[in-house]
Amino acid sequence: MERSRTSEADLRRAILDTARRLLVREGYKGLTMRRIARAIGYSATAIYLHFDNKDALFHALIEEGMERLYAAFREAAARHPDDPVQRLQALCRAYVAFGLDQAEYYEIMFMAHPEHMERYPAEKYRRARRNLDLLAETLADGHARGMLDAPEPRVGASIVWSSLHGAVSLLLAHRVDVRIAPEVFIHAAIAHTIHGFLPVREAPVVSPILPLADGARKRFFEGDGEAA
Repeated sequence: MERSRTSEADLRRAILDTARRLLVREGYKGLTMRRIARAIGYSATAIYLHFDNKDALFHALIEEGMERLYAAFREAAARHPDDPVQRLQALCRAYVAFGLDQAEYYEIMFMAHPEHMERYPAEKYRRARRNLDLLAETLADGHARGMLDAPEPRVGASIVWSSLHGAVSLLLAHRVDVRIAPEVFIHAAIAHTIHGFLPVREAPVVSPILPLADGARKRFFEGDGEAA
């Protein structure tokens, strides 16, 4: 019985991993249960035992990605419980790191736009929104302490998100001027985002430029030609 449960768990994992790769490479229209089945060596019937349709697969991948991002956010926030400015910076860095290190999830979560996909379930959306809530709570804490100018923290959280999403999207698409080092671009994007919430009397409070992880640099930036 235990072996059977493990086998089913492994099959579900294989389905999701294969679907994730197909979605990123060929898009929503190119994803079919038959193609997934062929790729993992099972029948399409076996896929349907785990997922009713490809929308259910798509939703499961979004949910997985959101949970991974939330775990990264919680870890980042926990390092600065008493300093909302440093906490905001840590959350920004965690967001960018997630986007670069988990690029397939990121593209599915935020960059894929199927025209005819079923609506994302409300309960899953509420869980996904916890990521935005962590940003809003940090801004609200900073505003209450007089360290951040964020009278509308939910609006501010969406502004932070949109700024970081723009930066990550450009990096993933290789659309950043190749004369700009990726670390410098990321540092500047985060610094300007945070600076927008600092009271006028405050100078920017950001850490030094940090190097990218070797994997992210090798995957996205080494050997690029001129940016479009």
